[in-house]
Amino acid sequence: MGLRWWRNFGAALAGVLLFFHGFCYSEKGPNYSFLQEAKQAPPNLYYDYIIIGGGTSGCALAATLSQNATVLVLERGGSPYGNPKIRNLDSFFANILDNSPLSPSQSFISEDGVFNNRARVLGGGSALNAGFYSRASAGYVKSSGWDERLVKESYEWVEKKVVFKPPMLQWQSAVRDGLLEAGVLPYNGFSYEHLYGTKVGGTIFDHQDHRHTAADLLEYANPKNIVVLLHATVEKIEFRLPDGESKPIASGVIFRDEVGVRHNAYRRDSKSEIILSAGAIGSPQLLMLSGIGPEAHLKAHGIPVILEQPMVGQGMADNPMNALPIPSPRPIENSLAQVVGITTFGSYIEAISGSDIIRSWFHRPPEQSSNDSTAPKGTEKTLKAMHTMMKATVRGGIILEKIKGPISTGHLKLRTTNPEDNPYVTFNYFKEPEDLQRCVEGMRIIIKVINSKAFSKFRFPHIPVQLLIDMVVNSPVNLRPRHVGASINLEQFCIDTVRTIWHYHGGCHVGRVVEPDYKVIGVDGLRIIDGSTFNHSPGTNPQATVMMLGRYMGEKILGER
Repeated sequence: MGLRWWRNFGAALAGVLLFFHGFCYSEKGPNYSFLQEAKQAPPNLYYDYIIIGGGTSGCALAATLSQNATVLVLERGGSPYGNPKIRNLDSFFANILDNSPLSPSQSFISEDGVFNNRARVLGGGSALNAGFYSRASAGYVKSSGWDERLVKESYEWVEKKVVFKPPMLQWQSAVRDGLLEAGVLPYNGFSYEHLYGTKVGGTIFDHQDHRHTAADLLEYANPKNIVVLLHATVEKIEFRLPDGESKPIASGVIFRDEVGVRHNAYRRDSKSEIILSAGAIGSPQLLMLSGIGPEAHLKAHGIPVILEQPMVGQGMADNPMNALPIPSPRPIENSLAQVVGITTFGSYIEAISGSDIIRSWFHRPPEQSSNDSTAPKGTEKTLKAMHTMMKATVRGGIILEKIKGPISTGHLKLRTTNPEDNPYVTFNYFKEPEDLQRCVEGMRIIIKVINSKAFSKFRFPHIPVQLLIDMVVNSPVNLRPRHVGASINLEQFCIDTVRTIWHYHGGCHVGRVVEPDYKVIGVDGLRIIDGSTFNHSPGTNPQATVMMLGRYMGEKILGER
Protein backbone atom coordinates (compact mmCIF):
# COMPACT_ATOMS: atom_id res chain seq x y z
CA MET A 1 0.00 0.00 0.00
CA GLY A 2 1.33 3.42 -0.96
CA LEU A 3 1.82 6.51 1.13
CA ARG A 4 -1.23 8.15 -0.47
CA TRP A 5 -3.47 5.26 0.65
CA TRP A 6 -2.30 5.60 4.25
CA ARG A 7 -2.86 9.34 4.17
CA ASN A 8 -6.41 8.89 2.86
CA PHE A 9 -7.07 6.17 5.42
CA GLY A 10 -5.76 8.37 8.22
CA ALA A 11 -7.92 11.29 7.12
CA ALA A 12 -11.01 9.06 6.91
CA LEU A 13 -10.31 7.54 10.34
CA ALA A 14 -9.89 10.99 11.85
CA GLY A 15 -13.24 12.03 10.35
CA VAL A 16 -14.98 8.96 11.78
CA LEU A 17 -13.48 9.53 15.22
CA LEU A 18 -14.47 13.17 15.13
CA PHE A 19 -18.02 12.19 14.12
CA PHE A 20 -18.41 9.80 17.03
CA HIS A 21 -16.74 12.21 19.40
CA GLY A 22 -19.41 14.76 18.47
CA PHE A 23 -22.08 12.41 19.76
CA CYS A 24 -20.39 10.50 22.58
CA TYR A 25 -20.93 13.35 25.01
CA SER A 26 -24.49 14.18 23.96
CA GLU A 27 -27.33 14.02 26.46
CA LYS A 28 -31.02 13.42 25.93
CA GLY A 29 -33.75 15.82 26.98
CA PRO A 30 -35.20 16.21 29.51
CA ASN A 31 -32.21 14.81 31.42
CA TYR A 32 -29.79 17.60 30.57
CA SER A 33 -27.16 17.98 33.28
CA PHE A 34 -26.62 21.58 32.17
CA LEU A 35 -30.21 22.69 32.81
CA GLN A 36 -30.32 24.74 36.04
CA GLU A 37 -32.47 27.27 37.85
CA ALA A 38 -31.02 30.78 37.74
CA LYS A 39 -31.21 31.06 41.53
CA GLN A 40 -28.48 28.40 41.70
CA ALA A 41 -26.08 30.59 39.71
CA PRO A 42 -23.16 32.43 41.37
CA PRO A 43 -23.18 36.25 41.44
CA ASN A 44 -20.72 36.53 38.54
CA LEU A 45 -20.24 34.29 35.50
CA TYR A 46 -17.79 34.35 32.59
CA TYR A 47 -18.43 32.69 29.20
CA ASP A 48 -17.32 32.83 25.59
CA TYR A 49 -20.89 33.33 24.42
CA ILE A 50 -23.85 34.66 26.39
CA ILE A 51 -27.12 33.95 24.60
CA ILE A 52 -30.15 35.91 25.77
CA GLY A 53 -33.16 33.72 25.05
CA GLY A 54 -33.32 29.93 24.81
CA GLY A 55 -35.95 29.99 22.10
CA THR A 56 -36.40 28.62 18.61
CA SER A 57 -33.14 30.14 17.38
CA GLY A 58 -31.26 30.33 20.68
CA CYS A 59 -31.29 26.56 21.34
CA ALA A 60 -29.89 25.72 17.91
CA LEU A 61 -27.28 28.46 18.25
CA ALA A 62 -26.22 27.37 21.74
CA ALA A 63 -25.91 23.69 20.80
CA THR A 64 -23.69 24.60 17.87
CA LEU A 65 -21.43 27.09 19.66
CA SER A 66 -20.89 24.66 22.56
CA GLN A 67 -18.94 22.37 20.23
CA ASN A 68 -15.92 24.64 20.48
CA ALA A 69 -16.66 27.30 23.10
CA THR A 70 -18.31 27.85 26.47
CA VAL A 71 -21.93 28.98 26.29
CA LEU A 72 -24.36 30.47 28.78
CA VAL A 73 -28.06 30.56 27.84
CA LEU A 74 -30.34 32.87 29.81
CA GLU A 75 -33.98 31.81 29.44
CA ARG A 76 -36.70 33.82 31.21
CA GLY A 77 -39.13 30.89 31.24
CA GLY A 78 -39.05 27.33 32.50
CA SER A 79 -38.53 23.92 30.95
CA PRO A 80 -40.96 22.48 28.38
CA TYR A 81 -40.27 18.97 29.63
CA GLY A 82 -42.84 17.36 31.89
CA ASN A 83 -45.59 19.74 30.78
CA PRO A 84 -48.36 17.71 29.08
CA LYS A 85 -49.95 20.90 27.73
CA ILE A 86 -46.81 21.48 25.69
CA ARG A 87 -46.15 17.86 24.79
CA ASN A 88 -49.61 16.75 23.62
CA LEU A 89 -51.17 17.89 20.36
CA ASP A 90 -54.66 17.79 21.88
CA SER A 91 -53.62 20.52 24.34
CA PHE A 92 -52.49 22.98 21.66
CA PHE A 93 -54.79 25.79 22.77
CA ALA A 94 -54.45 25.15 26.51
CA ASN A 95 -51.25 27.17 26.90
CA ILE A 96 -52.34 29.93 24.54
CA LEU A 97 -55.45 30.49 26.66
CA ASP A 98 -53.52 30.26 29.94
CA ASN A 99 -52.92 33.75 31.35
CA SER A 100 -51.38 32.63 34.65
CA PRO A 101 -47.99 34.08 35.70
CA LEU A 102 -46.27 30.71 35.23
CA SER A 103 -47.76 30.00 31.82
CA PRO A 104 -45.24 29.29 29.05
CA SER A 105 -47.29 31.70 26.96
CA GLN A 106 -47.36 35.43 27.77
CA SER A 107 -50.44 36.98 26.21
CA PHE A 108 -50.64 40.51 24.89
CA ILE A 109 -53.01 42.57 22.79
CA SER A 110 -51.48 44.59 19.98
CA GLU A 111 -52.49 48.21 19.52
CA ASP A 112 -54.44 46.93 16.51
CA GLY A 113 -56.85 45.17 18.89
CA VAL A 114 -55.69 41.65 18.06
CA PHE A 115 -55.04 38.99 20.72
CA ASN A 116 -51.51 37.60 20.59
CA ASN A 117 -48.97 35.55 22.54
CA ARG A 118 -45.21 35.40 23.06
CA ALA A 119 -43.28 32.41 24.35
CA ARG A 120 -41.90 32.27 27.87
CA VAL A 121 -40.30 28.82 27.90
CA LEU A 122 -37.17 26.99 26.78
CA GLY A 123 -37.72 26.15 23.13
CA GLY A 124 -39.58 29.41 22.52
CA GLY A 125 -42.39 29.46 20.00
CA SER A 126 -41.71 25.85 19.00
CA ALA A 127 -43.19 24.88 22.40
CA LEU A 128 -46.48 26.64 21.61
CA ASN A 129 -47.09 26.75 17.87
CA ALA A 130 -49.10 24.52 15.53
CA GLY A 131 -45.94 22.65 14.57
CA PHE A 132 -45.92 23.14 10.79
CA TYR A 133 -42.47 22.90 9.26
CA SER A 134 -41.57 24.26 5.83
CA ARG A 135 -38.33 25.78 4.55
CA ALA A 136 -37.93 29.27 3.12
CA SER A 137 -38.11 29.70 -0.63
CA ALA A 138 -34.94 29.62 -2.71
CA GLY A 139 -35.54 33.27 -3.53
CA TYR A 140 -35.66 34.19 0.16
CA VAL A 141 -32.37 32.40 0.83
CA LYS A 142 -30.70 34.13 -2.10
CA SER A 143 -32.00 37.59 -1.20
CA SER A 144 -30.73 37.11 2.37
CA GLY A 145 -27.21 36.56 1.07
CA TRP A 146 -26.89 33.21 2.83
CA ASP A 147 -24.55 30.39 1.81
CA GLU A 148 -26.97 27.99 0.10
CA ARG A 149 -24.93 24.87 0.89
CA LEU A 150 -24.69 25.70 4.59
CA VAL A 151 -28.39 26.63 4.67
CA LYS A 152 -29.29 23.19 3.31
CA GLU A 153 -27.00 21.45 5.79
CA SER A 154 -28.43 23.51 8.66
CA TYR A 155 -32.04 22.67 7.75
CA GLU A 156 -31.10 18.97 7.59
CA TRP A 157 -29.38 19.22 11.00
CA VAL A 158 -32.68 20.46 12.46
CA GLU A 159 -34.84 17.95 10.61
CA LYS A 160 -32.89 14.91 11.85
CA LYS A 161 -33.83 15.77 15.40
CA VAL A 162 -37.30 17.34 15.54
CA VAL A 163 -39.23 17.01 12.25
CA PHE A 164 -41.64 14.27 11.10
CA LYS A 165 -43.96 13.36 8.25
CA PRO A 166 -47.61 13.89 9.35
CA PRO A 167 -50.15 11.03 9.20
CA MET A 168 -52.67 12.81 6.89
CA LEU A 169 -56.01 11.47 8.11
CA GLN A 170 -59.51 12.24 6.81
CA TRP A 171 -59.88 15.98 7.45
CA GLN A 172 -56.45 17.01 6.21
CA SER A 173 -56.83 14.74 3.17
CA ALA A 174 -60.18 16.37 2.33
CA VAL A 175 -58.61 19.84 2.60
CA ARG A 176 -55.77 18.73 0.33
CA ASP A 177 -58.19 17.40 -2.29
CA GLY A 178 -60.37 20.49 -1.93
CA LEU A 179 -57.39 22.75 -2.60
CA LEU A 180 -56.59 20.83 -5.76
CA GLU A 181 -60.22 21.06 -6.83
CA ALA A 182 -60.07 24.81 -6.16
CA GLY A 183 -57.15 25.14 -8.55
CA VAL A 184 -54.17 25.38 -6.19
CA LEU A 185 -51.97 23.27 -8.43
CA PRO A 186 -49.85 21.24 -8.89
CA TYR A 187 -49.83 18.65 -6.13
CA ASN A 188 -46.27 18.42 -4.81
CA GLY A 189 -46.74 15.56 -2.34
CA PHE A 190 -44.74 15.59 0.91
CA SER A 191 -41.98 18.16 0.88
CA TYR A 192 -40.12 20.58 3.14
CA GLU A 193 -39.51 22.88 0.17
CA HIS A 194 -41.46 26.05 -0.62
CA LEU A 195 -43.30 25.09 -3.82
CA TYR A 196 -46.26 26.72 -5.55
CA GLY A 197 -49.30 24.48 -5.43
CA THR A 198 -50.57 22.12 -2.73
CA LYS A 199 -48.25 20.06 -0.56
CA VAL A 200 -47.95 18.17 2.70
CA GLY A 201 -45.33 19.79 4.93
CA GLY A 202 -43.38 18.57 7.92
CA THR A 203 -44.46 18.74 11.56
CA ILE A 204 -42.68 18.80 14.90
CA PHE A 205 -45.32 16.39 16.30
CA ASP A 206 -44.29 12.74 16.12
CA HIS A 207 -46.57 9.80 15.31
CA GLN A 208 -47.74 9.66 18.92
CA ASP A 209 -48.85 13.31 18.62
CA HIS A 210 -46.04 14.40 20.95
CA ARG A 211 -44.35 17.74 20.32
CA HIS A 212 -40.60 18.05 19.80
CA THR A 213 -39.35 21.56 20.49
CA ALA A 214 -36.16 23.44 19.71
CA ALA A 215 -35.06 22.44 23.22
CA ASP A 216 -34.48 18.95 21.78
CA LEU A 217 -31.72 20.44 19.61
CA LEU A 218 -29.71 20.83 22.81
CA GLU A 219 -29.10 17.08 22.50
CA TYR A 220 -26.43 18.14 19.99
CA ALA A 221 -24.68 20.26 22.65
CA ASN A 222 -21.42 19.48 24.42
CA PRO A 223 -22.64 19.29 28.04
CA LYS A 224 -19.19 20.22 29.34
CA ASN A 225 -19.31 23.58 27.58
CA ILE A 226 -22.87 24.79 28.17
CA VAL A 227 -25.10 25.98 31.00
CA VAL A 228 -28.77 26.86 30.51
CA LEU A 229 -30.27 28.97 33.29
CA LEU A 230 -34.07 28.91 33.60
CA HIS A 231 -36.17 31.76 35.00
CA ALA A 232 -33.31 34.14 34.25
CA THR A 233 -34.82 37.49 33.27
CA VAL A 234 -32.29 39.78 31.61
CA GLU A 235 -32.72 43.39 32.69
CA LYS A 236 -30.18 44.95 30.36
CA ILE A 237 -26.95 44.57 28.44
CA GLU A 238 -24.02 46.51 29.87
CA PHE A 239 -21.61 48.53 27.72
CA ARG A 240 -18.25 50.20 28.21
CA LEU A 241 -16.34 52.73 26.11
CA PRO A 242 -12.58 52.30 26.58
CA ASP A 243 -10.29 55.26 26.01
CA GLY A 244 -9.52 55.74 22.35
CA GLU A 245 -12.44 53.58 21.18
CA SER A 246 -15.18 55.02 18.97
CA LYS A 247 -17.77 52.27 19.55
CA PRO A 248 -19.39 51.11 22.77
CA ILE A 249 -18.48 47.52 23.60
CA ALA A 250 -21.03 45.07 25.01
CA SER A 251 -19.32 43.73 28.13
CA GLY A 252 -21.95 41.74 30.02
CA VAL A 253 -25.56 41.40 31.08
CA ILE A 254 -27.48 41.86 34.30
CA PHE A 255 -30.18 39.29 34.99
CA ARG A 256 -32.33 38.41 37.94
CA ASP A 257 -33.54 35.00 39.08
CA GLU A 258 -37.08 34.03 40.04
CA VAL A 259 -36.67 35.29 43.62
CA GLY A 260 -35.41 38.67 42.42
CA VAL A 261 -31.67 38.28 43.11
CA ARG A 262 -29.44 39.98 40.52
CA HIS A 263 -26.53 38.22 38.81
CA ASN A 264 -23.91 39.34 36.28
CA ALA A 265 -22.65 37.47 33.24
CA TYR A 266 -19.55 38.75 31.45
CA ARG A 267 -17.73 38.05 28.19
CA ARG A 268 -14.67 35.93 28.87
CA ASP A 269 -12.34 37.79 26.48
CA SER A 270 -12.19 40.01 23.38
CA LYS A 271 -13.31 37.15 21.11
CA SER A 272 -16.39 36.53 23.22
CA GLU A 273 -19.83 37.85 22.29
CA ILE A 274 -23.27 38.55 23.65
CA ILE A 275 -26.05 37.34 21.37
CA LEU A 276 -29.66 38.46 21.58
CA SER A 277 -32.07 35.67 20.62
CA ALA A 278 -35.09 36.91 22.54
CA GLY A 279 -37.45 37.03 19.56
CA ALA A 280 -39.22 39.74 17.63
CA ILE A 281 -40.72 41.24 20.80
CA GLY A 282 -37.91 40.62 23.29
CA SER A 283 -34.87 41.60 21.21
CA PRO A 284 -35.88 45.16 20.25
CA GLN A 285 -37.32 45.63 23.75
CA LEU A 286 -34.03 44.62 25.41
CA LEU A 287 -31.99 46.76 23.03
CA MET A 288 -34.03 49.78 24.11
CA LEU A 289 -33.83 48.87 27.80
CA SER A 290 -30.04 48.69 27.34
CA GLY A 291 -29.84 52.18 25.83
CA ILE A 292 -29.87 51.46 22.08
CA GLY A 293 -32.87 52.91 20.27
CA PRO A 294 -34.67 56.17 19.42
CA GLU A 295 -33.07 58.81 21.63
CA ALA A 296 -36.23 60.76 22.54
CA HIS A 297 -38.11 57.56 23.41
CA LEU A 298 -35.29 56.27 25.64
CA LYS A 299 -34.99 59.60 27.45
CA ALA A 300 -38.74 59.68 28.03
CA HIS A 301 -38.31 56.46 30.02
CA GLY A 302 -35.23 57.69 31.85
CA ILE A 303 -32.89 55.27 30.06
CA PRO A 304 -29.30 56.51 29.51
CA VAL A 305 -28.61 56.57 25.77
CA ILE A 306 -25.71 54.35 24.71
CA LEU A 307 -26.36 54.70 20.99
CA GLU A 308 -29.04 56.65 19.15
CA GLN A 309 -30.57 54.12 16.76
CA PRO A 310 -33.98 55.21 15.44
CA MET A 311 -34.64 51.96 13.53
CA VAL A 312 -34.85 49.75 16.63
CA GLY A 313 -38.45 48.66 16.98
CA GLN A 314 -39.38 49.73 13.45
CA GLY A 315 -40.69 47.44 10.74
CA MET A 316 -42.70 45.19 13.07
CA ALA A 317 -44.92 42.90 11.01
CA ASP A 318 -47.32 40.06 11.61
CA ASN A 319 -48.75 37.86 8.87
CA PRO A 320 -52.51 38.42 9.22
CA MET A 321 -54.76 35.39 9.40
CA ASN A 322 -58.47 35.13 8.56
CA ALA A 323 -60.51 31.96 8.77
CA LEU A 324 -63.85 30.21 8.64
CA PRO A 325 -64.91 27.57 11.21
CA ILE A 326 -66.83 24.66 9.72
CA PRO A 327 -69.13 22.44 11.82
CA SER A 328 -68.92 18.81 10.76
CA PRO A 329 -71.72 16.21 10.68
CA ARG A 330 -69.20 13.46 11.44
CA PRO A 331 -66.39 12.96 13.96
CA ILE A 332 -62.97 14.12 12.79
CA GLU A 333 -59.42 13.84 14.05
CA ASN A 334 -57.60 16.42 16.11
CA SER A 335 -55.06 17.82 13.69
CA LEU A 336 -52.91 20.90 13.34
CA ALA A 337 -51.50 22.32 10.10
CA GLN A 338 -50.26 19.55 7.79
CA VAL A 339 -51.35 20.63 4.31
CA VAL A 340 -50.68 24.01 2.73
CA GLY A 341 -51.87 25.60 -0.47
CA ILE A 342 -49.16 28.00 -1.69
CA THR A 343 -50.84 30.32 -4.19
CA THR A 344 -49.16 32.41 -6.86
CA PHE A 345 -50.94 35.55 -5.62
CA GLY A 346 -49.37 35.46 -2.14
CA SER A 347 -51.81 33.67 0.16
CA TYR A 348 -51.22 30.43 2.07
CA ILE A 349 -54.16 28.14 2.91
CA GLU A 350 -53.99 25.74 5.87
CA ALA A 351 -56.43 23.91 8.15
CA ILE A 352 -56.78 22.57 11.69
CA SER A 353 -59.48 20.34 13.15
CA GLY A 354 -60.90 18.72 16.26
CA SER A 355 -63.02 19.30 19.34
CA ASP A 356 -60.50 21.48 21.17
CA ILE A 357 -60.17 23.72 18.12
CA ILE A 358 -63.87 24.51 18.09
CA ARG A 359 -64.06 25.03 21.84
CA SER A 360 -61.16 27.45 21.66
CA TRP A 361 -62.65 29.33 18.72
CA PHE A 362 -65.68 30.26 20.81
CA HIS A 363 -63.74 30.87 24.01
CA ARG A 364 -63.88 34.44 25.28
CA PRO A 365 -62.50 35.59 28.63
CA PRO A 366 -65.12 37.46 30.70
CA GLU A 367 -63.18 40.74 30.57
CA GLN A 368 -63.30 40.61 26.78
CA SER A 369 -67.02 39.91 26.48
CA SER A 370 -69.27 42.18 24.51
CA ASN A 371 -72.93 42.26 23.57
CA ASP A 372 -72.20 44.14 20.35
CA SER A 373 -73.69 42.52 17.28
CA THR A 374 -73.63 43.44 13.62
CA ALA A 375 -75.58 40.38 12.52
CA PRO A 376 -77.95 41.02 9.63
CA LYS A 377 -81.52 41.49 10.81
CA GLY A 378 -83.32 38.22 11.33
CA THR A 379 -80.19 36.05 11.59
CA GLU A 380 -79.44 36.48 15.31
CA LYS A 381 -81.45 33.40 16.35
CA THR A 382 -79.84 31.29 13.63
CA LEU A 383 -76.36 32.37 14.67
CA LYS A 384 -77.05 31.64 18.33
CA ALA A 385 -78.35 28.22 17.35
CA MET A 386 -75.16 27.54 15.37
CA HIS A 387 -72.97 28.61 18.27
CA THR A 388 -74.93 26.28 20.58
CA MET A 389 -74.74 23.43 18.07
CA MET A 390 -71.00 23.72 17.60
CA LYS A 391 -70.35 23.89 21.32
CA ALA A 392 -72.55 20.85 21.85
CA THR A 393 -71.27 18.71 19.00
CA VAL A 394 -67.65 19.96 19.27
CA ARG A 395 -67.10 18.61 15.80
CA GLY A 396 -65.46 20.64 13.13
CA GLY A 397 -62.40 22.47 12.03
CA ILE A 398 -61.09 25.71 10.66
CA ILE A 399 -59.72 26.57 7.23
CA LEU A 400 -57.51 29.63 7.33
CA GLU A 401 -55.55 31.83 5.02
CA LYS A 402 -52.54 33.98 5.80
CA ILE A 403 -50.67 36.29 3.48
CA LYS A 404 -47.01 36.32 2.59
CA GLY A 405 -44.75 39.21 3.59
CA PRO A 406 -46.58 41.21 4.72
CA ILE A 407 -45.93 44.60 3.14
CA SER A 408 -47.71 46.45 5.97
CA THR A 409 -45.50 47.16 8.98
CA GLY A 410 -45.69 48.93 12.31
CA HIS A 411 -43.51 49.55 15.33
CA LEU A 412 -42.68 48.61 18.92
CA LYS A 413 -42.33 51.03 21.85
CA LEU A 414 -41.56 50.51 25.52
CA ARG A 415 -44.49 50.55 27.91
CA THR A 416 -42.32 50.44 31.05
CA THR A 417 -38.70 49.73 31.95
CA ASN A 418 -39.64 46.35 33.41
CA PRO A 419 -38.42 43.64 30.98
CA GLU A 420 -41.28 41.38 32.04
CA ASP A 421 -43.92 43.85 30.88
CA ASN A 422 -45.18 43.67 27.32
CA PRO A 423 -44.22 46.67 25.17
CA TYR A 424 -46.67 48.51 22.93
CA VAL A 425 -46.76 46.73 19.57
CA THR A 426 -48.53 47.95 16.44
CA PHE A 427 -48.60 45.81 13.28
CA ASN A 428 -50.86 47.95 11.05
CA TYR A 429 -52.65 44.96 9.54
CA PHE A 430 -53.78 45.60 5.93
CA LYS A 431 -52.41 49.12 5.85
CA GLU A 432 -51.11 48.35 2.36
CA PRO A 433 -53.79 47.55 -0.28
CA GLU A 434 -51.79 44.65 -1.72
CA ASP A 435 -51.97 42.81 1.61
CA LEU A 436 -55.73 43.26 1.71
CA GLN A 437 -56.16 41.99 -1.84
CA ARG A 438 -54.17 38.87 -0.99
CA CYS A 439 -56.50 38.21 1.93
CA VAL A 440 -59.58 38.59 -0.27
CA GLU A 441 -58.18 36.16 -2.84
CA GLY A 442 -57.25 33.72 -0.07
CA MET A 443 -60.77 33.83 1.37
CA ARG A 444 -62.18 33.08 -2.08
CA ILE A 445 -60.02 29.94 -2.22
CA ILE A 446 -61.30 28.90 1.22
CA ILE A 447 -64.88 29.28 0.01
CA LYS A 448 -64.09 27.12 -3.02
CA VAL A 449 -62.59 24.44 -0.78
CA ILE A 450 -65.65 24.42 1.49
CA ASN A 451 -67.92 24.11 -1.55
CA SER A 452 -65.77 21.42 -3.19
CA LYS A 453 -66.95 17.87 -3.75
CA ALA A 454 -63.89 16.56 -1.89
CA PHE A 455 -64.91 18.41 1.27
CA SER A 456 -68.67 17.76 1.11
CA LYS A 457 -68.75 15.00 3.73
CA PHE A 458 -67.33 17.37 6.36
CA ARG A 459 -69.99 20.08 6.15
CA PHE A 460 -73.71 20.35 6.76
CA PRO A 461 -75.43 20.86 3.37
CA HIS A 462 -78.07 23.18 4.89
CA ILE A 463 -75.46 25.64 6.26
CA PRO A 464 -74.33 28.02 3.49
CA VAL A 465 -70.90 29.66 3.51
CA GLN A 466 -72.58 33.02 4.07
CA LEU A 467 -73.82 31.86 7.45
CA LEU A 468 -70.28 30.80 8.38
CA ILE A 469 -69.07 34.28 7.45
CA ASP A 470 -71.84 35.85 9.55
CA MET A 471 -70.85 33.65 12.47
CA VAL A 472 -67.20 34.81 12.32
CA VAL A 473 -68.21 38.47 12.12
CA ASN A 474 -70.24 37.96 15.30
CA SER A 475 -67.59 35.93 17.15
CA PRO A 476 -65.09 37.36 19.67
CA VAL A 477 -62.03 36.86 17.48
CA ASN A 478 -60.51 40.25 18.35
CA LEU A 479 -61.26 43.66 19.88
CA ARG A 480 -61.61 45.51 16.59
CA PRO A 481 -64.84 47.31 15.70
CA ARG A 482 -67.33 45.55 13.42
CA HIS A 483 -68.79 47.24 10.37
CA VAL A 484 -72.18 46.44 8.90
CA GLY A 485 -70.68 45.48 5.56
CA ALA A 486 -68.24 42.91 7.01
CA SER A 487 -70.60 40.01 6.25
CA ILE A 488 -71.03 40.86 2.60
CA ASN A 489 -67.74 42.51 1.68
CA LEU A 490 -64.62 40.33 1.89
CA GLU A 491 -62.31 43.32 2.20
CA GLN A 492 -64.17 44.52 5.29
CA PHE A 493 -64.38 40.95 6.56
CA CYS A 494 -60.58 40.66 6.40
CA ILE A 495 -60.08 43.97 8.22
CA ASP A 496 -62.68 43.37 10.92
CA THR A 497 -61.94 39.70 11.74
CA VAL A 498 -58.16 39.57 11.39
CA ARG A 499 -56.30 37.34 13.82
CA THR A 500 -52.66 36.50 14.41
CA ILE A 501 -50.95 33.34 13.21
CA TRP A 502 -48.06 34.13 15.61
CA HIS A 503 -45.60 34.81 12.78
CA TYR A 504 -44.65 38.31 13.87
CA HIS A 505 -41.14 39.46 13.04
CA GLY A 506 -38.97 42.54 12.53
CA GLY A 507 -37.84 45.30 14.85
CA CYS A 508 -34.10 44.69 14.27
CA HIS A 509 -33.85 44.44 10.49
CA VAL A 510 -30.70 43.45 8.65
CA GLY A 511 -29.27 46.60 7.08
CA ARG A 512 -31.01 48.87 9.57
CA VAL A 513 -30.14 47.58 13.03
CA VAL A 514 -27.73 44.71 12.28
CA GLU A 515 -25.13 44.03 9.60
CA PRO A 516 -25.45 41.03 7.24
CA ASP A 517 -23.39 39.06 9.78
CA TYR A 518 -25.98 40.03 12.43
CA LYS A 519 -23.60 42.24 14.40
CA VAL A 520 -25.41 45.25 15.85
CA ILE A 521 -24.49 48.37 13.90
CA GLY A 522 -22.48 50.89 15.93
CA VAL A 523 -21.39 48.62 18.80
CA ASP A 524 -18.91 45.79 19.27
CA GLY A 525 -19.39 42.39 20.89
CA LEU A 526 -23.15 42.15 20.26
CA ARG A 527 -25.24 40.27 17.68
CA ILE A 528 -28.93 39.57 17.19
CA ILE A 529 -29.87 36.17 15.78
CA ASP A 530 -33.62 35.54 15.65
CA GLY A 531 -36.81 36.48 13.78
CA SER A 532 -36.51 40.15 14.72
CA THR A 533 -33.94 40.46 11.92
CA PHE A 534 -36.35 39.23 9.20
CA ASN A 535 -37.64 41.81 6.73
CA HIS A 536 -40.36 39.37 5.65
CA SER A 537 -41.62 36.08 7.00
CA PRO A 538 -39.74 33.23 5.27
CA GLY A 539 -42.22 31.04 3.43
CA THR A 540 -45.40 29.61 4.87
CA ASN A 541 -44.08 29.27 8.42
CA PRO A 542 -40.94 30.84 9.94
CA GLN A 543 -40.01 28.27 12.58
CA ALA A 544 -37.95 26.07 10.23
CA THR A 545 -35.87 29.04 9.14
CA VAL A 546 -35.51 30.46 12.65
CA MET A 547 -34.08 27.13 13.86
CA MET A 548 -31.93 26.88 10.75
CA LEU A 549 -30.57 30.39 11.33
CA GLY A 550 -29.39 29.45 14.82
CA ARG A 551 -27.42 26.50 13.48
CA TYR A 552 -26.22 28.44 10.42
CA MET A 553 -24.87 31.39 12.38
CA GLY A 554 -23.38 29.12 15.03
CA GLU A 555 -21.28 27.50 12.30
CA LYS A 556 -20.35 30.89 10.86
CA ILE A 557 -19.28 32.27 14.24
CA LEU A 558 -17.20 29.20 15.10
CA GLY A 559 -15.50 29.57 11.73
CA GLU A 560 -14.41 33.08 12.74
CA ARG A 561 -12.77 32.00 15.99
